[in-house]
Amino acid sequence: MLDERHPEPQELVVPASAFVVLRRELTKEVGMLPAVHALHNAGYAAGRDAASALGGPALREREASAFWSAIAAYFERRGWGRPVHESPHPGVGLLVADRWAESSSDENDAEGSCSFSTGFLSGLLSSVADGPVAVLEVSCRTRGDDACRFAFGAADVIHDLYGHLVEGAELPRALAEL
Repeated sequence: MLDERHPEPQELVVPASAFVVLRRELTKEVGMLPAVHALHNAGYAAGRDAASALGGPALREREASAFWSAIAAYFERRGWGRPVHESPHPGVGLLVADRWAESSSDENDAEGSCSFSTGFLSGLLSSVADGPVAVLEVSCRTRGDDACRFAFGAADVIHDLYGHLVEGAELPRALAEL
């Protein structure tokens, strides 16, 4: 959140374990769905603020490879991991990270764990795109997957993707059915 006395967003470094504890304690206090919403909303606000650290709307002027390289370097410098951009479908992009700070391969949670990250990515990409970008966690190391994968695109497309995944389609088939 921007402070009137500090026009630039301030950053604070905390151990990644804070996400595990926040998710667990919020879930215990308010339930899973409200915890997910709270973490997502906090992430969205942080992502919007972080967009200015990357150059804000000017970032979209870069070539695609330079854009995604800047995004990856931003996360890597801050200890999140290094997401790799993939384009598996014309309306859906993926960011894939085999090590991601918000997830933990030591846990086993069927719901996944990257609610703050999905919000953060949505806020960041929406700010840069100057319009809404929906983000869906489609795999998570906390669930036992090999990597955290975040699908992003227009809300209706991501909603349709989610529907196919809920019906049991694997990601490649779900993308093909869009």
